[in-house]
Amino acid sequence: MGTKQIRVSERLYARIQSENREGETLSETLERLVGGRSLRDLRGVFDEERVSEMRNAVEAAEREDRDEVHEVAERFE
Repeated sequence: MGTKQIRVSERLYARIQSENREGETLSETLERLVGGRSLRDLRGVFDEERVSEMRNAVEAAEREDRDEVHEVAERFE
């Protein structure tokens, strides 16, 4: 099997590294992270109301995560 080089932002590289397990190469980490089913496979499974509920829940969780990160960051200022 051959190899390919790709360019990713430093931010994305850090995210991938944070998912890296001991003894795992970055290629193995990426394979694990992208392997399996895609969210696109779920198209048409949920009705629009359920999709909206799920989207709202994800957005709320992201807001909570951002708020928590800001709170931690403020402690170090």
